[in-house]
Amino acid sequence: QVQLVESGGGLVQAGGSLRLSCGASGRTFNIYRMGWFRQVPGKEREFVASITWNGGSTVYADSVKGRFTISGDNAKNTVTLQMNSLKPEDAGVYYCAARLSSMGQYGNWGQGTQVTVSS
Repeated sequence: QVQLVESGGGLVQAGGSLRLSCGASGRTFNIYRMGWFRQVPGKEREFVASITWNGGSTVYADSVKGRFTISGDNAKNTVTLQMNSLKPEDAGVYYCAARLSSMGQYGNWGQGTQVTVSS
């Protein structure tokens, strides 16, 4: 099992920046890929960005391309999401997740951190 803890959420004005961090512990050597997802009340959780644990490959949702950057430091067992030019529609609870194989699902999730963007 892998345990994940997010931090860095908060309130920011539109156009501002926030940096989210996710710390991983446990069987981190099993991690294949880490992802960030977000959810707002009444909507399904949506994919934001992901990165392979060795940092070689990143994927972004179209809605955040050019504004968000995901990075990882597997020596420190952390993944970071730098969010710039934030929009009100970026608000929600952001979750960090781990996938333990190239073919598997994201089966390990953090508790989430709230991001609020004021217009």
